[in-house]
Amino acid sequence: MRKATVIDLFSGAGGLALGLKRAGFDLRAAVEADKWAASTYRKNLGEHLIEADIQKLAASDLLNFAGLARGECDLLVGGPPCQGFSVQRRGVDEDPRNKLVLEFLRCVEGVMPRFFLMENVSGLMSKRGRPFLDAVLDRASILGYKVHQAKLDAADYGVPQLRKRVILVGELTGSSASFFQFPAPIVSADNYKTVRSAIGDLASPPEDGSPHPEISNHAREAKLSALNRERLKYIPPGGGRQDLPEHLQLPCHRNNPLHRHVEVYGRLEWDRPSGTITARFDSFTRGRFAHPIEHRSLTLREGARLQTFPDDFKFEGNREEVAKQIGNAVPPALAEALGTAVMQALSTMRAVPTKRPSPRTLAESEQITLSLQD
Repeated sequence: MRKATVIDLFSGAGGLALGLKRAGFDLRAAVEADKWAASTYRKNLGEHLIEADIQKLAASDLLNFAGLARGECDLLVGGPPCQGFSVQRRGVDEDPRNKLVLEFLRCVEGVMPRFFLMENVSGLMSKRGRPFLDAVLDRASILGYKVHQAKLDAADYGVPQLRKRVILVGELTGSSASFFQFPAPIVSADNYKTVRSAIGDLASPPEDGSPHPEISNHAREAKLSALNRERLKYIPPGGGRQDLPEHLQLPCHRNNPLHRHVEVYGRLEWDRPSGTITARFDSFTRGRFAHPIEHRSLTLREGARLQTFPDDFKFEGNREEVAKQIGNAVPPALAEALGTAVMQALSTMRAVPTKRPSPRTLAESEQITLSLQD
């Protein structure tokens, strides 16, 4: 029996792909527009990647590259850029990145996989993101997909990080039957993996900021100022800007305990999971990203470990570019759990005689209109 096939959109550095590969999937095609993320993906996962803007690719291009016909792909996955839906984001609701969610659905229509999986931030369920979520659900239903949705915390699946994400899984069964179930948590909140379990064994990076001779992507923040080093001396494990003496606080933080950025200038705790690793975890001024005891920000390798990337997974680009790749990735451990659940559903689906619906033609799909695209 052939291996189950997957096409990966908005692939980034490959966290989702790595987890799916571990779950047994055959990675047939991937798409990523960022050159450094694409370089990282190729270095670690292979050459089956199209470096292009997904908005300029036809679904037929994806299928030809993957060597599949419409309706043959087992799983189409993607994590469309999500900053436009972030609950932390300020400003108007209009953000060009939001409509990339609809680009994902355009590819679902063109590929018609047996399953699709889309990952996004919790804000997709917020007032700002809900119209796009409803559009996805409506169009998927018209195409014949039964869609499961859940908000999962990566910590429940062995990731040493509190990271909540919305996961949508659509299945095309051809009947009222449903085969997919979200994976049950593998650890309880009392037994979450901790920062210590993830990075406690790593040697301290060289004091001079040079790369560690044996551990890739493991160097100190080169631009850490003397003032910020002084601030770090006052911040205990689990502490943050509220622990700074007044003369070391930013003017906007002084006598302002309700300031919205409560996690900035924060230090991790050894025996708890980290908070969400973001695209700017490379600086403790951006969140709770200081080492638990050393007076420095996390290294890129430490962030990668908190995301469950293995040490032999090497990232390409400068510090800021690599931090973005790591922070935007789906943790491979979570991806593997989801991939295993889809694989189990595929196995059950193949064993049960059901009639799959005939894939719509692209012309028919194009007649399905969305007000968000008008």
